[in-house]
Amino acid sequence: MLYEALERLDALMAIGEKRREAKAQAAARGEATFAFSDQRIHSYQSRTTYQDVVMRFLRWCRASFGLNRLTDIDLCAEELTCAYLEERMRQGYSPWTLATERSALRLFFQERTLAESVSLPKRHSSQITRSRLPAQRDGHLQPAHWQPLISFCQACGLRREELRDLRVHDVCVRRSDERLVVRVVHGKGGKWREVPVLDGQEEVVLAQVRHRPPDEHVFAHLPVHLDIQAYRRSYAKCLYEQLAGGPLPPLSSDRRLQASEVDQQAAFQVSAALGHARLDVVLLYYLR
Repeated sequence: MLYEALERLDALMAIGEKRREAKAQAAARGEATFAFSDQRIHSYQSRTTYQDVVMRFLRWCRASFGLNRLTDIDLCAEELTCAYLEERMRQGYSPWTLATERSALRLFFQERTLAESVSLPKRHSSQITRSRLPAQRDGHLQPAHWQPLISFCQACGLRREELRDLRVHDVCVRRSDERLVVRVVHGKGGKWREVPVLDGQEEVVLAQVRHRPPDEHVFAHLPVHLDIQAYRRSYAKCLYEQLAGGPLPPLSSDRRLQASEVDQQAAFQVSAALGHARLDVVLLYYLR
């Protein structure tokens, strides 16, 4: 059963294919495109996340109902998924975890409305705790030992995988405006982008690559407990304020930042620099 599930996930892989083309076709048909999915997997990180969900769900089906054949599970996917999500809610899993699990199972079973009858708890920005509060991992890291790396992260806001793959020649001056940028060759979804270095932080970045072979990795090691997401948030806020020419509006911790309250052009540029293509993601996770 698990082997067949892995084969099905393999068939859904679409690395290098552009989801925006399918999204444009859906828009032309008059379909809603907010949080659009073309029912394919476009990044290895998504594959890892969805595979974990699917394997956990199938093992639950086997343990709870004695189901050992994928064909049998396919026949009652709706009922099983509803029961699984309801049990996960009783166990107290977060709204984000539950939404991700339903999305993964919808993709696996290729059914966009799977478990639509299950009312998942609402997601509120005040419930987001990742990289907001002190965590246990913070005690395992001595920031003073990693200051050059931390400063580099704050200057360009790369993801962990992007930092791991970064080579010396990827730090360069953009010809069009003479701005120092960091090139991400294979970002999330396999996308290429240029990330502008924060004004005033150029030397921090150049110090890590000066007089080094072009093909050498910039960082030989990234500590496991380094809170990369916190540095991405710091970068996003600083970049927004540089682009907008002013600070973010004051905001209480229990209210989400609204698009009408920000310079949307600056916010979209921040979104592109981070490797996202949605304004709502930046407003919810980075600019508050």
